Amino acid sequence: MITIDSHEHPDRLPERRAGTVRIASIDVEWTKNYRIKNGNRPFCYSIVWLDLPSGTSTDLADVPYAFTSVYVEDPAEKNDLVASAAATLRAASDQADLITGHQLCSDLAVLDANAPHDDADLTRARAYWKQRRTSDPDAVQYVDTRYDAGHLLTGTSRRLVDVCTELGLDVTQPELRGTSMPALHRRWTDDADTEGRERVSVLNLRHSLSTAYVAARTEGLGHWDPDGLNVNRVLSHGANGAWDWLTHPTFTKLLEGPCRSATAPLSPSKAHKQPARRRSSTH
Repeated sequence: MITIDSHEHPDRLPERRAGTVRIASIDVEWTKNYRIKNGNRPFCYSIVWLDLPSGTSTDLADVPYAFTSVYVEDPAEKNDLVASAAATLRAASDQADLITGHQLCSDLAVLDANAPHDDADLTRARAYWKQRRTSDPDAVQYVDTRYDAGHLLTGTSRRLVDVCTELGLDVTQPELRGTSMPALHRRWTDDADTEGRERVSVLNLRHSLSTAYVAARTEGLGHWDPDGLNVNRVLSHGANGAWDWLTHPTFTKLLEGPCRSATAPLSPSKAHKQPARRRSSTH
């Protein structure tokens, strides 16, 4: 497998400062086959770590992040990727105060369905997700930004890109211009096209990073300028040197100028409505 870490010692995270809340944000990509039972196959995942001061809302544009990105070199490594993701979830449960993902239940279900045997870490994570709205001070807190951020939103769509756009996060995805994620992944598995793999890795990391920001906003831990936050700019800075795709002109031209989300057109699915009530806190 191809593993890329932002921190110096991949086997351990940087020491957390006192008085901070550690967020772990996870996103998994998989090939989709709904014609057979459990036909979806995971091939890539990433985790982003954010340490934020507790008891206040921090400008997230100024906060560094750490990450790990994992991608299979060959589809036969699926079991290894599942084991790696399960170990990552265990580390998040041990080291984070809040674990988040966007429709994380689906990511966990795909990982669990592809595990070669019952995995206690995946079982525990799925149980925590189901119980995330209960007040248990001894349990790690889970926030699913697809279902738990409704009090921030007026649009009906809960796609991550729509949620981010409504909240002023610029998550423009140049990787998918003229193609699709399955096509990019096939370019890697069938033709060893490195750029195809790198595009998916960056797309996946953007999902994890933007989800972390939405979760921080959901919990009152973070904010950004009312004019918007260019997530690609933050991603590029924190992942500098990780992938050649980050220096491609198609990507770098997104890093300057105003936040595109401020002028992005709303899709029909984003007809405005009254915000939902804030979910019960599990702090």
